[in-house]
Amino acid sequence: MKLYYTPGTCSLSPHIVLCEAGYDYDLEKVNLREHTTESGKDYYAINEKGAVPYLELGDGQVLSEGVAIVQYLADNKPESNLIPAVGTIDRAQVQEWLNYITSEVHKAHWPIFRADLVGDQAKEVFIDKVKKAYSYVSDHLADKEYLACDKFTVADAYMFTVLRWHKGVGLDLNKWSVLVEYQKRISERSAVKKVMEFEGISL
Repeated sequence: MKLYYTPGTCSLSPHIVLCEAGYDYDLEKVNLREHTTESGKDYYAINEKGAVPYLELGDGQVLSEGVAIVQYLADNKPESNLIPAVGTIDRAQVQEWLNYITSEVHKAHWPIFRADLVGDQAKEVFIDKVKKAYSYVSDHLADKEYLACDKFTVADAYMFTVLRWHKGVGLDLNKWSVLVEYQKRISERSAVKKVMEFEGISL
């Protein structure tokens, strides 16, 4: 099993899940600007979408969307307790969070990173969208340690990943003290520490 990743991007989420679940896996870093791998390969020849994360399975099959990857990984290591059983309300709630993060939080950051393409006016619109998302998540976590099921799940791995981008879009997370504590709590997990140290990133 091999994960293609770029440090600090959305591929951090499946990287955390791989480590949390105790998988044996290989990693290959991708330069997304040049679309080449650390070993010098054309990344488009490996993944025609040209994005990370990208997971090659041992049997030759592949997965290329983070939300699908983390669910697959958790389902195949049920003892890790990273996702509830299919058909339960707890499972649906975790999937609800995964969908909210990918559609409302993750995607709202990209135009801010690329203000050179979208313009300053559009950038402000998306900054406001991110602020509202942070406030929504903060309110939800006000009396909770994790997003769902009263325990760490794949949804937390993804939310942790996306919240790390606050500096990149010029937002001070201290305005949401609940999120600061949430990030700190997740970052103290041994698997998360290990992955962040490997990728050379910090909060």
